[in-house]
Amino acid sequence: MRIVIAADSYKGCMRSDDVCAVITAGFAAELPTAELCCVPMGDGGEGTLAAVVAATGATLRSVPVLDPLGRGITAQFAMMPDGRRAFVEMAAASGIELLRAAELDPLRATSYGTGQLIRAAMDAGAKEIVVGIGGSATVDGGAGLLQALGYRLLDADGRELPHGGAALACLAAIDSGGCDKRLRALRLQVACDVTNPLTGPRGAAAVFGPQKGATPAMVAELDAALTHWAAVLQAQGLAKDLDQPGDGAAGGVGFVLRAIAGADMRSGARMVAELVGLPEKLRRADLLITGEGRTDRQSLDGKLPVVLADLARAAGVPCVLLSGAIEGDQEPLRAHFAACFSTVPAVMPLDEVLAQARQSLYDQSRAIAAMLRLPHPY
Repeated sequence: MRIVIAADSYKGCMRSDDVCAVITAGFAAELPTAELCCVPMGDGGEGTLAAVVAATGATLRSVPVLDPLGRGITAQFAMMPDGRRAFVEMAAASGIELLRAAELDPLRATSYGTGQLIRAAMDAGAKEIVVGIGGSATVDGGAGLLQALGYRLLDADGRELPHGGAALACLAAIDSGGCDKRLRALRLQVACDVTNPLTGPRGAAAVFGPQKGATPAMVAELDAALTHWAAVLQAQGLAKDLDQPGDGAAGGVGFVLRAIAGADMRSGARMVAELVGLPEKLRRADLLITGEGRTDRQSLDGKLPVVLADLARAAGVPCVLLSGAIEGDQEPLRAHFAACFSTVPAVMPLDEVLAQARQSLYDQSRAIAAMLRLPHPY
C-alpha cells in the first residue's frame, strides 16, 4: 500500500513538517510494510517555506530585515536549484507569529521586511519569485513593501510617512523615482487563498484586522486609510483596478503586488502542490491523508485540504481528512473526503487541546491505520 501524507500546519501548535511526521509515525506503527510518502504542505502562510525547501532541495538564504514592528531580525527565503526562481514567505519577515499577543499593533505593523526579502531574492539573481502572503501581522496595504523597494510615501509637507496602515491617512504623494527598476522584468506570482477585496465589509481591515489585534474603532480607521491609499495610487497612475479578488490578502499586500508589481494571483494550495510535485506522487498512490488545525465551512472555499482532496480525486485516489478539529456540519465535507476525523473534541478547552495535540494526532493516526489492516469485506 502506498500512502501519501500531505498535511497543512496546525496553526499555533505544529508546523506542517511536524504534523506529517507524527501522522507518518502513527501509520508506520500499524502498517510497517506500507510505503509512506511524507509531503509537508502549506498554502503560502507560515511553514510553507520549509515545505518548499524540503521538497525541492532549494537553498535557504538568510537576510537581515525589519519585523512587523520595525525591529531588526533575520529572515530567510529559498533559492531554487535552477538559480532563477525564489520563494519568499511573508510570514518569515512580517508574520503574526513573530509577535506576542500583547505586541499586536495593526495600526503601525509594516510589511517592509517582506519587501526586503524580495529585494534580497533579486540580488541573489532571481528572475521569478513566488511570494506566499499568508500569516501576516499587517494591515498596511503593502505600503511598507513598496517602501523597501524604493518608493517614497510623502505627506502634505513632503515628509516620509512612518510605517503602518494608520499613517496612510496622511498620504499626499508617492515618489516612485527611486523604485527598484528590476521589478519591471521580474515575474512575480502570489500564493494566496484569500479572495477578499481591499476595502469594505469584506475587506482587509474588516475581515482580517480583528485577527491582528484591531478593535472596531481601529477597523474603521484602517479601512478609511486603505481607501485613501488606493485612491492616491490610482490618481498617480500607479494602480488601475482597485477591487479585484485577493487584493485584501495580507492586509492589502495582495493589492500592491497585483496592481503595482504586476503579480499573478494564484491559489496558494495549488501552487505549492505543484512546487512540491504532489500531482506526480498521487499518480502512484493508493491513499492520501491530509488535514489542518481546524476545518470548517471556510475550508470549502479553496483551503488546502479541499484542494488536495480534489487533486486526489482527479488521480483516482481516495482522500481522508485528519484535522485537529472539525466544526459544523460535516455533510459538505463528505463530497470531497472518503472519511473525516478530528484529533480532539471541539468542546475541549484550548489549553488542553494544545498540550495534548501531538499525542492526540499520533493516536488518531494509529486508529485510522489500524482500520486499514482489517480484512476487506469482500
